[in-house]
Amino acid sequence: MAVIERVPNVVFKTRVRDESLGGSNPFRWEDRTTQDIFGGKRVVVFSLPGAFTPTCSTSHLPRYEELYDDFKALGVDEVICISVNDAFVMYQWGKQQGAQKVFLLPDGNGEFTRKMGMLVDKSNLGFGLRSWRYSMVVNDGKIEKIFIEPGHEDNCPTDPFEVSDADTMFGYLKGAKTPAAV
Repeated sequence: MAVIERVPNVVFKTRVRDESLGGSNPFRWEDRTTQDIFGGKRVVVFSLPGAFTPTCSTSHLPRYEELYDDFKALGVDEVICISVNDAFVMYQWGKQQGAQKVFLLPDGNGEFTRKMGMLVDKSNLGFGLRSWRYSMVVNDGKIEKIFIEPGHEDNCPTDPFEVSDADTMFGYLKGAKTPAAV
């Protein structure tokens, strides 16, 4: 697995609320580029295998949501959760989780995840291609620090959750000398 220095250039297919549409589904499609999301900002990103899955729903997302204001106090502009799920699934999961602060970014085609070198086969669980669990700090598109769970492989028999958690990220940010520290 090669470690890259910058986040890959992709177009994310997102849905945004647009009250002018009315009805029970007031959302419109909005393409957002890597530059839109990461340009000129310091962003904490964490990626997980899937919405509605046990560890992702009970620990991973909730703790990042809980520490959101603490991340902001340490100079982070945004906290983003990426998953190889479509925009509809990410929206419903966020709603079910009560996620108000963390931005749930769908990588429906897995393009960002693939270009990050983090797309793995989880067919052994019936998931197909999904993201390996990792977290990173991205500063204006440059990867400042990345935490990748051990055992990165296709059809891994376990789901490691040791270093991509919110507390590890918080500890890194607290101890980082400057926003450019690597």
